[in-house]
Amino acid sequence: MDRSERGPGGTRGGGEITGTVVGGIATVRISNPRKRNAMTYRMWEELAANCRRLAADRSVRLLVVRGAGDHFCAGADIDGLVDHSAADYQVANEDAERSLAAVPVPTVAFVTGSCVGGGTQIALACDLRIADTTARFGITPSRLGIVYPAFAVERAVRILGPSVTKFLLFSGELVEAGRASELGLVDELHATDAAEDRLAELVDTLAHERSLLSQAAAKSMVDAVTRTGRVPDELERTWMAEEEAGSDRSEGIASFLGHRAPNFTWSPPGVQGTDPDRLPPPT
Repeated sequence: MDRSERGPGGTRGGGEITGTVVGGIATVRISNPRKRNAMTYRMWEELAANCRRLAADRSVRLLVVRGAGDHFCAGADIDGLVDHSAADYQVANEDAERSLAAVPVPTVAFVTGSCVGGGTQIALACDLRIADTTARFGITPSRLGIVYPAFAVERAVRILGPSVTKFLLFSGELVEAGRASELGLVDELHATDAAEDRLAELVDTLAHERSLLSQAAAKSMVDAVTRTGRVPDELERTWMAEEEAGSDRSEGIASFLGHRAPNFTWSPPGVQGTDPDRLPPPT
C-alpha cells in the first residue's frame, strides 16, 4: 500500500516535505527544487511531523531520506531566517533532527548533489549515508556568523570525531564526495549510474531479509554507547526479553537450517518516549 502525507502547511514557503510508505519502505522527500531543496522554517516543522508519524507506523521497516531532483538539501533557506527569531528557528530545527534520529527502524540518507548545512545535519541524523559522486558536503555557519547549535555539534562529534567536526565548522568549506567518504560523512560511495541500484539492493536486504528486532536492538544499544560510553544493563535485559518473547530468533534458525529465506515478523512499538533523541526499548 502507498500512503503519502505532506506535513502541516503543504507547500507554504516554496517547499515541502512528503512522507510515503510503499511495501513497508518509508520515503521522506525534501522538495524545494528552486533552491536546491533548501529548508524553510515550515519544512523543518513538516520534517518533524512526518518522522513522528512514520515512527508510529508499525508497518514501516526502513526509512529513506532523499531530495527531489539532483540535490539532497542545500541547507537552510537563508531568505526565511529573517522571518523568525534564532530561538524559534532552533526549536523547529532541533525538533526535526531529534524526531528523525528517534525513528526506531534503520534510516538511510541517499545523498546526491548539495548536502550543506542543514542538509548535512539531516544526513547525520540518519543511521547510514549512501552517496553518489555528485555529492558535496559542508557545514557552513562560519560563513554567516551563526553559532552552530549544540545538539548538532554533539551529533557531528559522535559520528565524525572532534577534529573533522572542527575542520568542517571552522572552514565552512564544501568537500567533494571522495573526501567526504574519507572523513566518515559517507558509508558507501557509488558512481551516479550505480547508486540508485545499490540503494534499492540495500533497502530490500535490510527491510525484507534481516530481522528488524536485531536492527532495532542494535540501533538503541549503539546509540547508548555513543552517548554514555556503555549499554545500560536494563536496556540489554529488555532487548533479550523481547527476543525471548518473539519469534524472530526461532524463525531465523529454522530458515538457516532449512536453506530458505526468513520471514521475520517483529515490529517495534510507536515511539512514545519523552526524549526523541533516544530510541526507547520495547514495552
